[in-house]
Amino acid sequence: MESLIGLLLAPPLLGAAVLLLGGRRLDRVGHWIGTALAATSFAVAVVLFADLLGRDAGDRTLTQHLYSWIPVGGFQADIAFRLDQLSMTFVLLITSVGTLIHLYSVGYMEHDERRRRFFGYLNLFLAAMLLLVLADNYLLLYVGWEGVGLASFLLIGFWQHKPSAATAAKKAFVVNRVGDIGLAIAILVMFTTFGTFAFGEVLPAAAEGGATETTMTLIGLMLLLAACGKSAQVPLQSWLGDAMEGPTPVSALIHAATMVTAGVYLIVRSGAIFEAAPDAQTAVIVVGAVTLIFGAIVGCAKDDIKKALAGSTMSQIGYMMLAAGLGPIGFVFAIMHLVTHGFFKAGLFLGAGSVMHGMNDEVDMRRYGGLRRYMPVTFVTFGLGYLAIIGFPYLSGFFSKDEIIYAAFGRGGAQGWILGGVTLLGAGLTAYYMTRIMILTFFGEKRWQPDAAGNEPHPHESPRTMTIPMIVLAVGSVFAGFLFNLNHAFVDWLSPVTGIAEGDSPVSHLTVSIAATTVMLIGVAIAWLQYGRRPVPDHAPTGRWVTRAARRDLLQDDFNHAAFVLPGNYLTRGLVYVDHKLVDGVVNGTAAAFGGLSGRLRRVQNGYARSYAVSMFGGAALLIAVTLLMRAV
Repeated sequence: MESLIGLLLAPPLLGAAVLLLGGRRLDRVGHWIGTALAATSFAVAVVLFADLLGRDAGDRTLTQHLYSWIPVGGFQADIAFRLDQLSMTFVLLITSVGTLIHLYSVGYMEHDERRRRFFGYLNLFLAAMLLLVLADNYLLLYVGWEGVGLASFLLIGFWQHKPSAATAAKKAFVVNRVGDIGLAIAILVMFTTFGTFAFGEVLPAAAEGGATETTMTLIGLMLLLAACGKSAQVPLQSWLGDAMEGPTPVSALIHAATMVTAGVYLIVRSGAIFEAAPDAQTAVIVVGAVTLIFGAIVGCAKDDIKKALAGSTMSQIGYMMLAAGLGPIGFVFAIMHLVTHGFFKAGLFLGAGSVMHGMNDEVDMRRYGGLRRYMPVTFVTFGLGYLAIIGFPYLSGFFSKDEIIYAAFGRGGAQGWILGGVTLLGAGLTAYYMTRIMILTFFGEKRWQPDAAGNEPHPHESPRTMTIPMIVLAVGSVFAGFLFNLNHAFVDWLSPVTGIAEGDSPVSHLTVSIAATTVMLIGVAIAWLQYGRRPVPDHAPTGRWVTRAARRDLLQDDFNHAAFVLPGNYLTRGLVYVDHKLVDGVVNGTAAAFGGLSGRLRRVQNGYARSYAVSMFGGAALLIAVTLLMRAV
């Protein structure tokens, strides 16, 4: 079965090559080729998953070595794949949700002239993400990591005729490059310390104390910086909201099951490194906790449906990052929430795209209202995703989020109470902003108006190519958590790789569930009182300073502009001034000096014989005078 691992990457990689290089002759069938090849990868994943299930828990790690990429002396970089319970979980999520998004895109991008190219980019993204999670070493992981960054740049900026889309793509690319520097430094320090990049050698050496705590802390912090970039965690979160300028299927792909989860994968896969570096592990927890609240507050204030969901993604990834920072207490539950989030968040984004499809691409929720009567399938599927994400009892989010809250309390001592309180507050804010989205979009009276050209939206249900993926994801939103929790199936599946440990929680599971459900109901009630019982104005009121700051993403772009852009501009201007006045001044001054001197010397060569005779006489007189002087001495 090891030989099948490479076949997971082959179909989407082949699809990207064929669709991007095949030319316009494939325009009529390119979207189906891309979708079929994504489905093929999913089929191979199911076969491999079935094989792993048939093996003993300790025998579920498969490796496939293709060839040695760069063997030079003591340096060796291999092209090798590693399939275990952790990577298999990601492969199933990436290929299943990715295939559904491909199918959805067939209808959503139906009238786009560049649809073939779009599906080529989708296949490229899928292949890069699969390479990232299947890599057997950090160097090959870095190749997939950069591939994901490139594909996301192409997809976010797909509608490049829009300046906002082009700017958003560049912003995502630049911010992620900052994180990529962290990953590059971490890999270099690993090789310097352990002499290898392979997971099978680096991680055991880290667990056995093969390096000083200072070195491990440096590696851990650099890995965290990389994770912050890809997973849009504070302080590298500014690109996520702008990335909504891409087509909605891109938003679902990036924000649900692929790119933003890469950072969580990196932290969990490198768990042994963080356990050997407590300070770096604490930094992961702090980043997750801060981002959890940061993203939720931003999501509460956005009127753009996609940007509100982007804030939600940031917050939910914060949950996962916090859990991953807890070590073996939270590793399994971070991945469990990642998978359940993949179902309901993909469904929510596709539902948002369905609403936009029926509303002439309008994104302002204040111009929706009452859409449940016009789009019943979208309403039901979106509603189930809504119930799952807010933690409604016995839906997917209820099981995974409650486990993270319980693990946060299990940190013990004052830290446990603080982290538990933060996760509960996040649950309340999640319920508030998601209820706000539901009310503004599907309830109340219609509020849409004709656009600038006088065209009034005529909301209608989306075609089957769009609704079928939404229905499948809604089913996952309802039942995935229950199936994972049945007989501790997910814990038993993943713990041989990630490890599992009991925390020192001062509260019981039942108490956590009651508290989380109570906080959730409070959040729903507040949103209903604010938006369900009174008319919704077409334009958002001014609001308090917190609301105004949240609408501007808590001033994150203002901070970046003040902290990095302005100093960079001043530095550039200073360098230009020094270059013009000092460097060019010295060069130009030297040239001018020699030019003036040569001009004066040139006057000696005037072409008159009498001048040359005088010069010769003067020279001879000078030689005679010097000779007589030397004799006198």
